[in-house]
Amino acid sequence: MAHIQHPFHFDPGYGYTLERLLAVQPPSPPENFAEFWQNRYQKILSLHPYFNMGQCGSHAGFKIFDIQYRSTDHFDIGGWLLEPEHQAVRQCIVVGHGYGGRDQPDYHFNIPETAFLFPCFRGLSRSRSPRLSEQPHFHVLHDIDDPHRYVLGGCVEDLWLGVSLMQELYPRAADKVGYMGISFGGGIGALAIPWDKRIRRAHLNVPTFGCQPLRLSLPTIGSGAAVTGYVQKRGHIPATLAYYDAAIAATFAAQPIHIAAALFDPMVAPPGQFAVYNAWAGPKSLFVLDAGHFEYPRQEQQNQQLLWCLQAFFGDWSSQL
Repeated sequence: MAHIQHPFHFDPGYGYTLERLLAVQPPSPPENFAEFWQNRYQKILSLHPYFNMGQCGSHAGFKIFDIQYRSTDHFDIGGWLLEPEHQAVRQCIVVGHGYGGRDQPDYHFNIPETAFLFPCFRGLSRSRSPRLSEQPHFHVLHDIDDPHRYVLGGCVEDLWLGVSLMQELYPRAADKVGYMGISFGGGIGALAIPWDKRIRRAHLNVPTFGCQPLRLSLPTIGSGAAVTGYVQKRGHIPATLAYYDAAIAATFAAQPIHIAAALFDPMVAPPGQFAVYNAWAGPKSLFVLDAGHFEYPRQEQQNQQLLWCLQAFFGDWSSQL
């Protein structure tokens, strides 16, 4: 990779070579890590995904629906549903967004016979709430001292209930539910997927929340900077974060995963991204990006190559990587 010029006061590559990135290991989990998440997931399975939806247009071969469903703690999750206009739905994919939120669905995946759900996680974009700040640096700190109430856990539940919703809407595709998530949505996916076997395969792009102790030791301009500031002010890392480590969660996974991780990223430090890939216990495939959250010379070329990979990955469910 050619040297990337940047305006930051720190090196967004952090001096790591690819070889060193591939050696990053997750921290040890709390004793009750699996129990903590399995209990949350079992409670979600008992909930019915109450929803309302209405068609608001069509584009690129899809019928577009505005959709809203009820999540835990009485949060209403807004978003979009794309349903193929001229194809039967044989697969569903839930798509998670970054911390910048989402103002429209994506139409470019070109994966046949697939319905896409684009939920906005609680407090963000179409799921704005007076109970949560929409600003990432405040959102990421909400209830950070309580593992049972920390906002990231609620976002994981938003995802799980999105899966429940898609299975209700498309029962014939209930055994083919996938997930895609980028940045914030990648980290939430890594926390959610290992416990939810209804999600049969997933793609995570520059996932965050990996290897929390290392993540908080590296300077960034992302949400991690807010958590680092909080830690410095309090003088300790909240015990909560051990339960919200995407790399630890990855050690409990079994599903096939495709991960795009970057060598250079000022928002989500690459060692944390690679920690999620390295720790993933299921079949896995890696796509190495020159950079994340930053424009770079080969960006268009790599984005196209990545799209081809995703079309193959979600187009052939017989493949186990």
